[in-house]
Amino acid sequence: MPSFRIAPAVADAFPGTLIAVVTATGLRGHEPWPHTATALEELEQQLADGTWQPADETDPRIEAWHTAYRSFGTNPRRIRPSVDALGRRLAKKGSLPRINPAVDSYNAVSVHHGLPAGAFDLHHVTGDVDIRYADGTETFTPLGEPGTVEHPKPGEIIYTDATDVLTRHWNHRDAHRTRVTEDSTHVAFVLETLHADRDGDLLKVAADELLGLLAPHADQTAVHHLSPAQPHVAA
Repeated sequence: MPSFRIAPAVADAFPGTLIAVVTATGLRGHEPWPHTATALEELEQQLADGTWQPADETDPRIEAWHTAYRSFGTNPRRIRPSVDALGRRLAKKGSLPRINPAVDSYNAVSVHHGLPAGAFDLHHVTGDVDIRYADGTETFTPLGEPGTVEHPKPGEIIYTDATDVLTRHWNHRDAHRTRVTEDSTHVAFVLETLHADRDGDLLKVAADELLGLLAPHADQTAVHHLSPAQPHVAA
């Protein structure tokens, strides 16, 4: 079982970081997930009714990530945090993409609560997962582009395992190798905030909501919390 770790330099730079690591084993991605389908439909209906809208870059939850991206040299209006890009897509198109039940679940929770989310198929993760600054030697193959190899810039914050990078720009885009599909049975989901003092309770509510969507379709689920005070958790 891999561990998730925050590097000391990242913890020092972002002392308010809180990450919920939600694990699911025995996932059954080929069966219907009616609660996830309903969650997506309700968000889309609320948007259409004008009773809710996704957080945009003026929202403190999104603005914090823009500030973080700029701190490590990424232009957040060109390369957007995942939750920002997802919310903009929803606001423009009126609907969220349907990928597969597990991905749809964390997308729904992410955009609902204005918190970045991602996931890794743990059967394809090698060794432990570190959240650290890139040194420029790492490689990354983007989701959906198995023939592409990129190199994060030195100083960019990445998720990486013993093989290569799992997520660039902290939470902009996931890697192809560890993508979650209908066949994924052992998955770690992450939900993130940079301001635990302000949004820690919101993150815990979001993690519980994700657990509620996963639990009917998994043999076992659990949630762990990663922070500068607890920089290492076993998934």
